[in-house]
Amino acid sequence: MTSSLFTPIDLAGVSFANRIVVSPMCQYSAEDGNANDWHIMHLGMLANSGASLVILEATAVEPAGRITPGDLGLYNDENEAALSRVMAAVRRYGTAKLGIQVSHAGRKASAQRPWEGGRSLPAGQGEWQTIAPSAIPFAEGWPAPRAFEAEDFKRVRDGFVATAERAARLGFDLMELHGAHGYLLHSFLSPLANTREDSYGGDFGGRTRFPLEVFDAVREVWPSDRPLGIRISASDWVDGGWTIEESIAFAKLLKARGCDFIDCSSGGVTLGIKIPTSPGYQVPFAARVRREAEIPTMAVGLIVEPKQAERIVAGGEADMVALARTVLDEPHWGWRAARELGGQVAFPPQYARAAPDLWPGHSFREDSSVMD
Repeated sequence: MTSSLFTPIDLAGVSFANRIVVSPMCQYSAEDGNANDWHIMHLGMLANSGASLVILEATAVEPAGRITPGDLGLYNDENEAALSRVMAAVRRYGTAKLGIQVSHAGRKASAQRPWEGGRSLPAGQGEWQTIAPSAIPFAEGWPAPRAFEAEDFKRVRDGFVATAERAARLGFDLMELHGAHGYLLHSFLSPLANTREDSYGGDFGGRTRFPLEVFDAVREVWPSDRPLGIRISASDWVDGGWTIEESIAFAKLLKARGCDFIDCSSGGVTLGIKIPTSPGYQVPFAARVRREAEIPTMAVGLIVEPKQAERIVAGGEADMVALARTVLDEPHWGWRAARELGGQVAFPPQYARAAPDLWPGHSFREDSSVMD
């Protein structure tokens, strides 16, 4: 029987060999936004994981849009040159196609790296002014952002466009806008973060206006033969927040504008919200958006085992599964999934000798009695 997880899929004319995606994962290791040798090592590992697509971490469209001082950026020529070097190495030796997630952190910017505490940067430690739809702090103890003014809308929108143009020149196969996890575009969508009383706030139409303007502007410059999508927080998980019903309506608007996929995550708009996590806990969001908006979706959230991923795709809950910490813990997860599900993955020739038909160790691994 053919594995659904290892069935190819086409998005906007680009063919992906299987349905496994490596999610964007911030590394907080860039220097002035510039990618470096860490990114070569990290992305090189993931590009040979067996996934058909690796999406680079959240990449800022302006310096103030970085989450931390270590965030990747693609807002100047130096950033572009540094990322070009990384891309050349990863593309030369990796087997996966490469996407990029483009982002602005909004009120969650100017923060410490997670291993330094993850809070807002203390005064005198390189902090910067954050911006958001409304002057509402992300959480207690965080500074209030400056509310968006007229010039901010144009500057940030133009920043997304310029970054998209740079990404297109670099040859990325796919682009994803970051509209989730409490960052800028999500903060416009959520009534918990957007209390504006002008045309960019208030009802659903007002709160979706700027994210849709950004999408439209990027759609104009991003090549039509490469997929363009968006990651959303499908629910804020709290009364009074953004809802799955609004996500479905938003997805329909995006589809009409030429959106090729929706990457369905959730949460992140503020601290202190209790999210009931369990294996596959966010998959129902992807299933509803896929079914009701009739648009391809990626599912995320504690997808750990190959058979679990197979069920998601085979059951029509999502078109692709996006893994994060799962592949950090097991960098060749896709290889194991192929063995268990009867699929095929591309091996770099240097590693081909570890394939099941060339390495007898696989039979020993499956027969634990040989080690007793």
